[in-house]
Amino acid sequence: DVIVIGGGHAVSEATHAVARAGGQVALVTKKRDQIGVMSCNPAIGGLGKGHLVREIDALGGLMGVAADLSGIQFRLLNRSKGPAVQGPRTQSDRSLYKKAVQDILFLEKNITIIESEVVDIFIEKGSVRGVELEDGTRLGTSSAILTTGTFLNGVIRTGEEKIQAGRAGDFASVKLAEKIRGIGLNTARLKTGTPARLSSKTINWSIVETQKPDDKPTLFSFLHKNPFQRQISCGITYTNNNTHEIIRENIEKSAIFNGSITSNGPRYCPSIEDKVVRFSGRDGHQVFLEPEGLNDDTVYPNGISTSLPKDIQEKYIKSIKGLENVKIKNFGYAVEYDFVNPKGLKSSLEVKTTNGLFLAGQVNGTTGYEEAAAQGLIAGINAYRYAVQEEPFLLDRSEAYIGVMIDDLVTKGVIEPYRMFTSRAEFRLSLRCDNADIRLTEKGHKIKVVSDNRMRLVSKKIKSIDELTTS
Repeated sequence: DVIVIGGGHAVSEATHAVARAGGQVALVTKKRDQIGVMSCNPAIGGLGKGHLVREIDALGGLMGVAADLSGIQFRLLNRSKGPAVQGPRTQSDRSLYKKAVQDILFLEKNITIIESEVVDIFIEKGSVRGVELEDGTRLGTSSAILTTGTFLNGVIRTGEEKIQAGRAGDFASVKLAEKIRGIGLNTARLKTGTPARLSSKTINWSIVETQKPDDKPTLFSFLHKNPFQRQISCGITYTNNNTHEIIRENIEKSAIFNGSITSNGPRYCPSIEDKVVRFSGRDGHQVFLEPEGLNDDTVYPNGISTSLPKDIQEKYIKSIKGLENVKIKNFGYAVEYDFVNPKGLKSSLEVKTTNGLFLAGQVNGTTGYEEAAAQGLIAGINAYRYAVQEEPFLLDRSEAYIGVMIDDLVTKGVIEPYRMFTSRAEFRLSLRCDNADIRLTEKGHKIKVVSDNRMRLVSKKIKSIDELTTS
């Protein structure tokens, strides 16, 4: 019924949604063992993003379940403020998250996973007819979802080094990028970045601040009450004037500042070079030291993504308190990639000019796991409904953060990577994390992507609330 192309969070939700609805779905990905991988930071949720995950869960999606199964530090952000702007977040064990996603997808009988690369999409008279794989195999379908992330013409840059890739160790999708331009989709370039990865054993944890998990964890899935994994603390340290001076002295070696990269990056998640230049009056910037797993020596230093050369990265990282003798396991880099102007999409995420072709995730100009997963969910539902000739499933801005995001994308387009915030939702007082199931689960049950068991739980919750508020 549907072919889904990719391997990240959008493809996982899209594939799962088609299967839940009763459709036969083929997931075509370059590396089967990389399905569900967390390409950047090992965390799910946050302000605005946590709302998206709760809504995905309310509609029967898998991100909230996988986040709970792998969560090693749950925290409710904005706890001191009103419930409308509070956002659940968890630090995840990277390997456990991937395992949770794969366990769900690999056991689903309606899903066929094909390890290959799609090099062409067949379109006849404005409608999808199938795809071609790198070995020449042709797969027929009337409905396809493209979720290519940062892989369309992806280029990784570290200082002067330049590699054609969508992620370290993974090749870019060049032929597919050419095909997208060939069918008249309006493409442009965006960039994002990631920091170096550090060895936990070489960090002086005794002199950095400690960030503890919440005593009473707030989970993502409405099916769960308690964490599944041991809860841990993270560390907090700060850059300093010496750090900033090292960066300033070498700013022309950064691919972001020497003209190698001219596209826009995520304004709300800037590189350390951006921070030093834009906030020159600041003496220091927070660096969150986030362990990547319970049995993993790797630490993700959140807050210092970069495209500086490796020797400069090592120099400025070792100027930070607690990291003086740190061992760098992998260096940071920037990645520039093609995206499609989402104004060319319908609210169902179907391409306006090509029947049966749906786009989801970073290919639409968004940034973040949660934004990608939410789009994947909607694209999956609608791709299947298109295949069986049913009306698309649409969410209004007044009903869900997912509706806000998609409306923003298809009506306004993007000039920088789009990130969800509570401030984007004019109905945020009623679109809370705690009532996502009340708002959306019945809608999902009607279109058969939510199980009867979930519907019974929500009905019981609604009945209890009614009794308490009317007695």
